[in-house]
Amino acid sequence: MARIVILGAGVGGVPCAYELRKLLGNGHEITLVGSSPRFEFTPSNPWVAVGWRNTTETGVDLGKPLADHGIRFEAQEARAIDAAGRRVTLASGTELGYDFLVITTGPRLAFEEIPGLGPDGFTQSICTHGHAQRAWVAYEQFLANPGPIVIGAAPGASCFGPAYEFAMIIDADLRKRKLRDRVPMTYVTSEPYIGHMGLGGVGDSKGMMESELRQHHIKWITNARITCVEQGHLHAQEIDDRGQPVRDHDLPFAYSMILPAFRGVDAVAGVEGLCNPRGFVLIDEYQRSVKYPEIYSAGVCVAIPPVEATPVPTGAPKTGYMIESMVSAICENIRAAIAGSPPAAKATWNAICLADFGDTGVAFVALPELPPRNVTWAKKGKWVHLGKIAFEKYFLHKVRSGSVTPVYETYVLKALGIERLKDGSA
Repeated sequence: MARIVILGAGVGGVPCAYELRKLLGNGHEITLVGSSPRFEFTPSNPWVAVGWRNTTETGVDLGKPLADHGIRFEAQEARAIDAAGRRVTLASGTELGYDFLVITTGPRLAFEEIPGLGPDGFTQSICTHGHAQRAWVAYEQFLANPGPIVIGAAPGASCFGPAYEFAMIIDADLRKRKLRDRVPMTYVTSEPYIGHMGLGGVGDSKGMMESELRQHHIKWITNARITCVEQGHLHAQEIDDRGQPVRDHDLPFAYSMILPAFRGVDAVAGVEGLCNPRGFVLIDEYQRSVKYPEIYSAGVCVAIPPVEATPVPTGAPKTGYMIESMVSAICENIRAAIAGSPPAAKATWNAICLADFGDTGVAFVALPELPPRNVTWAKKGKWVHLGKIAFEKYFLHKVRSGSVTPVYETYVLKALGIERLKDGSA
């Protein structure tokens, strides 16, 4: 009997537990470790932050559905990993031995890299459900006395889609409330141009996103290095293509949401030889740790180099369909390892992003994420907004039921040539 421990009960860890159970049957021990007893669908956070969703609509209590599938659940943080001894120590002091460890923890949010950044400073965040709830409280207060809004992403951020989403969703919400005319909006980003997305652009994302911001009267500053935030003021230095300062900006705001840079969580980053200097797990083409072949990793916590060098640091996104692709490869390779076979499954790392804009949206597809690509396009339409809502409901159903056979993937994505695993890899 193999003992498998999965760290992180989010959009990677929960599906990983279900998929492993389906592939391996009931003869192996699967333990899922998460910091909360509840799963929260992170892509819903922009809606939570403007009051379009509440807690009951975007999450699932994990205890019963996991137990129904014979999966042990520990609702507490992991404090340390003993890679040599193959043990994980939890916050309670409990030790979990493992034969295979899967790390899907997501990131540590590095607000401390910019003075005044984050919910404990002067800006909001939508990176976690708790942060989104705090952002909604602040937004309610803002609505009573509207003023300028600044939204964007800090140097080193790697998932820009939610920042664009939130800017457009707030724009849509303010228009519904007949308050938009009282709210100047500015988008501030480390990207070298609008629509870069940490991907070097996707299709005509530059022209499309610039047009969207322009039509919605949202100004922007690119190549922006946010230096500090004070009460009601965000300070940013604009950089040219050679990395030289162009001008300093002092942006007043009554409300601000800035995505931070990411680092690896402490328990993972503290393992010698497991991670790069920022705490992201170094993996091979089979999603295995370079140093510890019994450790696998997927999602934001893996080390992926930037798509290209940029004047202000930007990271490559590692979310959405990419995570599902990585998880499927991990599950197939663990099954192979248990059977005594070498790994064969390789994730496609195809990137699909549905960016909701409140009443419309933009879909980005990059196959694969890292260039050169086989397919790249960006398309706008109300169908994206509706598709994001449908995907939210579908994913939450999958968590509640333990389903690992997605209809949308089997019939729709496959028809578009979008696959989880590389041909012949599993």
